[in-house]
Amino acid sequence: MKKQEAINWQTFKEQLIQNPELILQFQYAENKRVEASYHITEIKQATITSVDCGGVMNAWTEIIIQLWEPQGGQQEKAMQVKKALSIINLVEKSLPLNPNGIVKIEFGNSDFETHQMFPNEFVISGENMTVDLRPDAVQCKAIERGGSCGTTASGEECCTPTVAEKPRIALKNLVAADACCTPGSGCC
Repeated sequence: MKKQEAINWQTFKEQLIQNPELILQFQYAENKRVEASYHITEIKQATITSVDCGGVMNAWTEIIIQLWEPQGGQQEKAMQVKKALSIINLVEKSLPLNPNGIVKIEFGNSDFETHQMFPNEFVISGENMTVDLRPDAVQCKAIERGGSCGTTASGEECCTPTVAEKPRIALKNLVAADACCTPGSGCC
């Protein structure tokens, strides 16, 4: 599976700001949209710090927009983009959101187990702006850095941190055998 390219918060928000009068919809699977009665229940900012299988520390921020479909909430049209922006503005009064944070949309319903998905693209058609969502995928960061994952042909673990060989230091005896200084002689 190809790794999904992430959209940062600044890019996501700019797309909304450019289209305030459009109707905001979310497509979570092929030909399946979040019901028009959805609510944006919360916007979360999560700072992630991890150490991967190669011993490398990683850190990033995620901005997670949670959508909820109320039971029996049939509605003809979803909210306008400007309504979503008003919720975002309310959130940002209390919680400044990292403009470089990776955006994920969290959604689930009775037919679709809750997932965090990436906004793949914004599709504008008529009065609608549809955010096409794609699932996140587990990926080995060692592979992302150009390494491999698993075991090499020689049987070595690829993700094992590389231990640099310590340089050998040659020690020299600076005190010659026939030196005149002896402990306590006062010559030093």
